[in-house]
Amino acid sequence: MKRPQWPSWMPIDPYILLLLGTVGLAALFPARGTGADVASGASTAAIAFLFFLYGARLSTREAMDGLKHWRLHATVLACTFLIFPLLGLAARGLEPVLLTHPLYQGLLFLTLVPSTIQSSIAFTSIARGNVPAAICAGSFSSLVGIVVTPLLAAAVLGSSAGGFSADSLVDIVLQLLVPFVAGQLLRRWIGGFVARHKKVLGLVDRGSILLVVYTAFSEGMVQGIWHQVSPARLGGLLVVEAVLLAVMLTLTWYGAKALRFGREDRIAIQFAGSKKSLASGLPMASVLFGAHASLAVLPLMLFHQMQLMVCAVIAKRRSRDVSAGTGEPAPLTPRESAAPTRTAVGTGSRSH
Repeated sequence: MKRPQWPSWMPIDPYILLLLGTVGLAALFPARGTGADVASGASTAAIAFLFFLYGARLSTREAMDGLKHWRLHATVLACTFLIFPLLGLAARGLEPVLLTHPLYQGLLFLTLVPSTIQSSIAFTSIARGNVPAAICAGSFSSLVGIVVTPLLAAAVLGSSAGGFSADSLVDIVLQLLVPFVAGQLLRRWIGGFVARHKKVLGLVDRGSILLVVYTAFSEGMVQGIWHQVSPARLGGLLVVEAVLLAVMLTLTWYGAKALRFGREDRIAIQFAGSKKSLASGLPMASVLFGAHASLAVLPLMLFHQMQLMVCAVIAKRRSRDVSAGTGEPAPLTPRESAAPTRTAVGTGSRSH
């Protein structure tokens, strides 16, 4: 029997629809009492399992080989963990006129999380860029983010990040770093199994993220924090995120040109340096923000979908530039700004 395909004209990533459905489920049937305790325990275990899989997937040899292109990786890391956070701090002036304090904290957290892996690779491949560099850049970003994101959160969010303290740091080490290291240590024995069953394990880690989202938004419903968000505030958040994405896409493309990178490297830098990982950010937010994680991850969820749609259009444009024999992008027409294809969006939804 032929497997049903997601319609190519549909502009929304189906996994985003599942996430939104999970949010709706939490709004209608939030976990309370004993159910909340069970969901919280399961969410903690799911987070640990996610980072164990991340460790088991990352090839140490590939990571070491990728160090040879250190200028490119340093550029991507600077975009991810320096320029993005600086832009997030600059957006503080939008509070409280355009953004509420919780939404701004979520926006600021969004700027601290690592880059993606799968979607960066997919879009770099479509645009005919340096795919091996995109693989290494995304992997380095995820690896560095396990340590750097919590430290940046402690520095710029302080007590607003769920009361960041020594206990929070212990939780991060136990839930994120220890499972990741365990996955790396066991990769020699389980790496083959993980590679052979990557589709099944991909469904497992996506399901784990849905559980994390349900737990976070259930806690938000019980706490009554959704009364702090209005449609106007959400609209303001979308505008701010659109500007943020546009600025980063411009900086990564023309900044890489100023640094004298070749076209293929510039493509890898643009796609790896302008995006944020939903899969890494959601578990981290759950650990850092606790009961306030629902509003903290809302900006990240919206930015994730936005970056997939916009980058799909750009990747297709870059590909046509190569076919036409030019390395520079031409202005997009309204027709060319149509919804992304299923291939680009579907691959990018697994933003590890």
